[in-house]
Amino acid sequence: MMNNIKKIPILYNRKEECCGCTACYAICSKDAISMVEDEEGFEYPVIDEEKCVRCYQCIKVCPFKTIR
Repeated sequence: MMNNIKKIPILYNRKEECCGCTACYAICSKDAISMVEDEEGFEYPVIDEEKCVRCYQCIKVCPFKTIR
């Protein structure tokens, strides 16, 4: 096991924790985040774990995360 590897960032647990602003998508320099449409037509970020380098810029730019 590679326990020293940082975990993939969690952008949201429930859809209420994401406003769909695409800030995380826009800041990702590795194109690891895609905006995926749900069944109601709203877009939510999905992280490609293969591309993600765990820089956490997506978390830092998130307006919902910076409130806390």
